[in-house]
Amino acid sequence: MASRNISVSETSRPKLPRHTKLKFDETRQVWVILAPERVLAPDEIAVEVLQLCDGVRSVAAMVDQLAEKYAAPREAIATDVVAMLQDLADKGFLTEARESTA
Repeated sequence: MASRNISVSETSRPKLPRHTKLKFDETRQVWVILAPERVLAPDEIAVEVLQLCDGVRSVAAMVDQLAEKYAAPREAIATDVVAMLQDLADKGFLTEARESTA
């Protein structure tokens, strides 16, 4: 089980696994992460970060974008973003994009 977890760093390119979806729940008016037999309701900051997790962008690029948008210290945002993404990865809600070797 530990082999599917990733170690998030600024060079990581996280994405939602194939079986997981970030979706707006119209009934409850909140964003949710849907996974088999699990639902997670992230806060609005987490949703903004998750929307950037496309498997193309690195964590460093996400941090740069958020630091610019919020005019906040990059170091503080980097610490928070890496910690949040690592928590989600540990729970199985994130994976990392891999280079194609085909």
